[in-house]
Amino acid sequence: MKKKYTYLICLLLFPLMNFSQQITKSEGGIFLLKGGEIELLDDGRIQADLLIQDGEIKEIAESISHPGATLINCKGLIVFPGMIDCGTKLGLAEVGSISLTQDHNELGQFTPQMKALTAINPNSVNIPVTRVNGITTVLSTPSGGSFPGTAALINLHGYTPKQMYAGFEAIIFNYPSTGRRGRWDRRSDEDIAKDDKKSWEKIDEFWGNAKLQAEIKEKAQLNNSEINYKPQLDAMNGVVTGREYMIIEVNKESDILSAIKWVNKNKVKAIFSGVREGYLVTDSLVKYDVPVITGPILTNPSKNSDHYNTAYTNASKMQKAGVRVAIRTNETENVRNLPYNAGFAAAYGMGFKEAFKAVTIVPAQILGIDSKYGSLERGKIANIFVADGDPFETSTEIKYLFINGFKVPLESRHSYLYDEFLEREPGLSK
Repeated sequence: MKKKYTYLICLLLFPLMNFSQQITKSEGGIFLLKGGEIELLDDGRIQADLLIQDGEIKEIAESISHPGATLINCKGLIVFPGMIDCGTKLGLAEVGSISLTQDHNELGQFTPQMKALTAINPNSVNIPVTRVNGITTVLSTPSGGSFPGTAALINLHGYTPKQMYAGFEAIIFNYPSTGRRGRWDRRSDEDIAKDDKKSWEKIDEFWGNAKLQAEIKEKAQLNNSEINYKPQLDAMNGVVTGREYMIIEVNKESDILSAIKWVNKNKVKAIFSGVREGYLVTDSLVKYDVPVITGPILTNPSKNSDHYNTAYTNASKMQKAGVRVAIRTNETENVRNLPYNAGFAAAYGMGFKEAFKAVTIVPAQILGIDSKYGSLERGKIANIFVADGDPFETSTEIKYLFINGFKVPLESRHSYLYDEFLEREPGLSK
């Protein structure tokens, strides 16, 4: 019976998968973008040419010539660095009602060894839909338990996860949320306290075992001896020894302050994500130099007592206080809306420049990949989009897209549907 149902599901999915395939191939080679405005972030915009070769930005200058390059006329257009979303399920989830297509939530509370990179689906229908809006790189994150797995940064072009990998991975820690979980939470104060205590007892035990395993492993390496392989604990080695970053999902004011204390106590290199109430604790975030990935911006207030624009202004208030802030969507199908999340942050106090930096160079700096990503500079990876206006405006059109130096066709499931039904006559065609 299981085989029968699996077969039926595959039949249902086949048209979706077939429809998602890119019809036009990406084009490799040497490209010369002529006559456009180059967005240089803090240095403003300049009128210049940009040369793409060997997957990198080879040169930016007032006038460039290259006899072997494909010329692309960018007159009247603006050349931008590709946007980066540091919090998505892209490539890990496809159809919400079909569990076979959901690969971001493993069983168990402690599964840091589960790597998102191994589960990425390069043929996801959501990838073309996302990248045609100027998003070239995303962090795909697992979800679920306390330590649900290891997130991976990917470029939105490639046939395999290895080809897509953009050089950053980090273990996710869902920091326990204290107090009531919502209006539906009918637990007594005593039960809440008991549940919190049990949760932390399990986390402390797991963390202690991971530290012990790291110490044993270090001594074994000094003595050239072998130890038993323990996937869960060995995956934590870089985090508990302070060599690698850990992304901590935390949102409430009290939990953020508690997480800062926990990070300092355990000497963890941490990046906070979510941080819905970060605007209430900016002093602490700045004092301990905690980088933040916040969002979505386009969401409702988390409390009935909050002002309607609380989520819209959160990023701006943290950034103005001196916190390093990147913006995420925390989406799967709607990662394409990253520029509009940033647009709301811009409109509610952040301004265009800082909001655009929050989806380009700042996330690259937070993840430690800014030597290759996040801005238009010589020697950086050619993740670029060319548009006819402000990328935060829904009326703006992306004219050209490059990922890893490949000229990627602006095709997606949405564009196919648009083309199919743009010109049609009522009734059946003859």
